[in-house]
This record gives sequence, C-alpha cells and structure tokens, in this order.
Amino acid sequence: MPEPNYTVELTPPDIEPYRAGNTGIDFVTTFDSGAAGPHILVTALTHGNEICGAIALDRFFRAGLRPRQGKLTLAFDNVAAYRSFDPRVPTASRYVDEDFNRLWSAETLDGPRQSMELARARTLRPVVDAADFLLDIHSMQYATAPLMLAGTLDRSLALARQVGIPELIMCDAGHAAGPRMRDYGEFGQPDAAKTALLIEAGQHWERQAANVATDVMLRFLIALGTVTRDDAEGLGGADFGAHPRQRVIQVTEAVTITGDKFEFVQDFRGLEVLSPKGTLIGRDDGREVRTPYDDCVLIMPSRRLAKGQTAVRLGRYVE
Repeated sequence: MPEPNYTVELTPPDIEPYRAGNTGIDFVTTFDSGAAGPHILVTALTHGNEICGAIALDRFFRAGLRPRQGKLTLAFDNVAAYRSFDPRVPTASRYVDEDFNRLWSAETLDGPRQSMELARARTLRPVVDAADFLLDIHSMQYATAPLMLAGTLDRSLALARQVGIPELIMCDAGHAAGPRMRDYGEFGQPDAAKTALLIEAGQHWERQAANVATDVMLRFLIALGTVTRDDAEGLGGADFGAHPRQRVIQVTEAVTITGDKFEFVQDFRGLEVLSPKGTLIGRDDGREVRTPYDDCVLIMPSRRLAKGQTAVRLGRYVE
C-alpha cells in the first residue's frame, strides 16, 4: 500500500531545558513530595516520532505541578530518535537502530547486543525498576479512537477503569518481536503489585492526540493521588468532563509476519469488526490470514510489514 500523506498538526516541543534533570540521567527528572506514597513514572518518546507525549510532559513542567505524595518521575525515552524528527518525513524517526519498546526483558538488557536504543534502555532501566506505577505515552499510525493498553493482568485493567478514559481498553500480551516496557519485570508478573498502562493517544500528529495524552496523564496521576483535580484544572489539554462507558477489547492473537511479503487485502485502519469467521485479512507470502471467529476486531494494523513484526492484532469486545 502507498504511504499516506500525513498532516503534521503538532509542533515538537524543545526538550533541551529538561536535559539535565536531577537524577544524573539525561532527560529524567524526579519530584519528591517528602510525603509517603508511591513512585510514579510517566514516559514519553518511547518512539521518537510520537511527539504527543513530549507535549504532555512539557505542559506539566511548564505548569509547575508537583506531587502531593510519593515521588513523580518524568522521562523522555528515545531522545536520539526524537532529535531526527522531520515533519516532511514524519514516519522516519520512530527509532535509530531498533524499536525501543521491544527490548524490555532481562535477557535482552543483560545480553551482548548493542544498539542506540539498547544503550538508552540500559541507562533508563534503574528508573523503570524504581517505579511502582508506569504510564507510557504513545500514538498511532491511523486516526482511530485512542486505546489504553492494559496488558493481561486484572490490576492493570482495574487501574485503566479508574483512570476513566479513553473509551476503549485493550488487553493483550504484546509482540513476538520483544517485550514492551509496560510488560517489563514486576509490571508483568501476576503475583506482584507494580502496575503499568500504555496509552495510544490517537494519530501521531493530530492536534487532539496531545490533548488526549495530557488528559490521560493527569487522570492517571489523580487516580493515584499524585496530584489533585484542582491542581490539574488549569493545565492546557485537560478536560475532565468526559465519562465514557469504557469497553474492553480482549486480544486473542497477534498476527506475526513469517514471510518476506505481507499484504492486507484492504486498507484496514483499525477497529474494523469483521464477520463471518474466516474473513480474509491478508496474505503472508501467499498464505491466507483469516479471522478466527465472528465479530473479530482488527487492532492497529501496521504499515511496518517486515518479517518478525506484528501485522495486526485480533480481538473481540468483551463485557
């Protein structure tokens, strides 16, 4: 499929003022309330072209908000990729060497492989290890409804419901290409308490994505008692009026590309509901990929159709 022409409505913020931080790690800042409470981590720029999270963190810094309890750490992740962002070719700066959000296992982080993203992940690993709660801010290729990714654990789904937006919560196990940061360590362990969410705030460069990212970030912090609604009311992008009936999409499988050429049979954009069972989705080196059940929801079909990567996730709405 041809690459679409994207309209870039967002302006990447200057994050250089946040380079020094106060943690000894570039672009990582921790605010300590001095009062007992959890350690919250909010991350942006896990992918360098997903700039809505950088805007949300920039707004927070500029507003001068501080945690009421516990600690709050704000981190800009893949800064090297972000520095190469060019609105004329906005898809080109997702990463430098490899996807930063497929590296989060002890085996990979402790292994011998080297890349720009692995070096940064290893530097940020103690920051992630120290957090009790994580919100990782992302955006999507297509202009579809925002999605909260809650993983597979009940406690993450409960926190997503407590945050209250967006309408759609997706529960999935991630990608065959490697674990996400939100699934790393105790965040992904059933018998642990640490809890992580990942927000896909909308299309990468649409204006509303920055507002969704900001709104979700603030509601996340309010839900955990880090800030109050009164603290957050005046911050740009915040809108506490929405109270949607949230719906859960349970992902049953991720279609991982096994061949050298994967093609969708239609220009799927995501959240299409296909029936009946057996509807053709695409071909992987000629092998037909079909829906496994009626009312199958397509989630985040990719244009990065390379062997070993996720082409699309398949799920169903559940009550």
